[in-house]
Amino acid sequence: MSTQTDTRKTITIRRLAEMKQAKEKIACLTAYDASFALMLEKAGVDVVLVGDSLGMVIQGEETTLPVTIEDMLYHTQCVAKGLENALLITDMPFLSFTSEQEAVLNAGLFMKQGGAHMVKLEGGVDQADTVSALSRNGIPVCAHLGLQPQYVHKIGGYRVQGREGAAAEQMLSDALTLQQAGADMMLLECVPELLAREITAALDIPVIGIGASAGCDGQILVLYDILDISLGMRPKFSKNFISGCDGIQQAIQRYVAAVKSGEFPGDEHVFR
Repeated sequence: MSTQTDTRKTITIRRLAEMKQAKEKIACLTAYDASFALMLEKAGVDVVLVGDSLGMVIQGEETTLPVTIEDMLYHTQCVAKGLENALLITDMPFLSFTSEQEAVLNAGLFMKQGGAHMVKLEGGVDQADTVSALSRNGIPVCAHLGLQPQYVHKIGGYRVQGREGAAAEQMLSDALTLQQAGADMMLLECVPELLAREITAALDIPVIGIGASAGCDGQILVLYDILDISLGMRPKFSKNFISGCDGIQQAIQRYVAAVKSGEFPGDEHVFR
């Protein structure tokens, strides 16, 4: 835990719901270690995600699929030590929630030993029973719709999802079903702007966008992308926030300010 003096409110699920109602934007970023986590904390980041994106930006893998439970637990423990007020979410890695029992046991591990406050899992209506099981056992859930990197081989690459009418209707239906099942937050990745706005308006829970819409309740990016140090090409929906800054801390602060003000994402960062 950080030793800094911080007078801002501790971020809880209830606080995030209040922010949605007040139309106060939620600033989220990924982190994978204590040092960066402390920088995010000092910059006022509301939600920190230990993403399975670590497989690509930390481990140098081509996809998130090789990431293990042990990897996620280790990095969650590291990040938790750098946080004080931010809400900490951990990704459920590929094939770690193939049954309700497995999902509860693995998610419980992230909370009991890792210090996570919530877990995130990919999948639509097919994961409703799993979300319900987690919720019944006191485990908060962030659902993840749109582009789901764990399904990269199934969907044939990293592509925008929900552009066709039937697919858009299904995504909205899935979002409502997952909320009803007990999801406390929703992440939309690479979803057309109009659809993202429709889902955000339809849900009572906070909706976080990444390549979705400025109309979402908040935004998230991969930390390494905003610092322009990711391997490979930076995604269209991201932005280099360190350019012109004096250092990393200022870049993170610039990102938070841009999300809070609604400046980010701009038209060039969303899909039609």
